[in-house]
Amino acid sequence: MLNHIVIMGRLTRDPELRTTQSGVNVASFSVAVERDFGGRDGGERQTDFIDCVAWRQTGEFVSRYFRKGSMIVVSGRLQSRKWQDREGNNRTNWEISADNVYFGEGRRDGGENRNDSYSSSSYGGGSYGGYDSGRSSAPAAPAPSAFAELGDDDGELPF
Repeated sequence: MLNHIVIMGRLTRDPELRTTQSGVNVASFSVAVERDFGGRDGGERQTDFIDCVAWRQTGEFVSRYFRKGSMIVVSGRLQSRKWQDREGNNRTNWEISADNVYFGEGRRDGGENRNDSYSSSSYGGGSYGGYDSGRSSAPAAPAPSAFAELGDDDGELPF
């Protein structure tokens, strides 16, 4: 079975970071996602408001670096929660449980673009996708290539 969803939109409010009784951090937030198409008559595009939750370090990352209006990309799984309201009515809430979150735009202060992300599965120890808040805004030197160029005079191919 496959349950994978990716959305991109703007936060409708600041993320709310809470801690469970067992000490696990969880951030809840809502993302406004504009549909790719307008109505049948070519009118305005509709916007969906999607609830999301991010657990542990991913939740801390969202809480620390995102605010209301920030563009965010959320990758995760769709899940439902069933509960009873105060009147005893059965309710169902659909939300995305975020596995990975990404910055959806560059910095607003004119700094370098952020292509950083946090992946709960890729970075086990609490790394924030290489994001170092103390790094300078100077461009980084290109990484050295692991491949060597072959000259035209080399008669043998390496395979």
